Amino acid sequence: QVQLMESGGGLVQPGGSLRLSCAASGSFTRIARMGWYRQAPGKQRELVALIASGGPTNYADSVKGRFTISREYTKNTLYLQMNGLKPEDTAVYYCHAHTIYASDYWGQGTQVTVSS
Repeated sequence: QVQLMESGGGLVQPGGSLRLSCAASGSFTRIARMGWYRQAPGKQRELVALIASGGPTNYADSVKGRFTISREYTKNTLYLQMNGLKPEDTAVYYCHAHTIYASDYWGQGTQVTVSS
């Protein structure tokens, strides 16, 4: 099994930055890919960014050029660096892991609020 714990959310002004972290426990080597998703009030959960074990990344069009996903294997941690934040980025952000056994795991979520 894999357990995920997000941190780093908070309140930030438009144009500001935040870095989200997702600490993974369990067998990190069994994870095929990890990602960040977000869900705003009244909306469906949507993909923000993905990173595969080999390093390839994929981003939602709405965050390209502003957000960067990375993974630090020595610390079993996933990151999301968010720059140039906009009010429309306000959401609960979830960490996700997909294993080589086709199992999916989610963190509990961390709130990001972008407001002046």
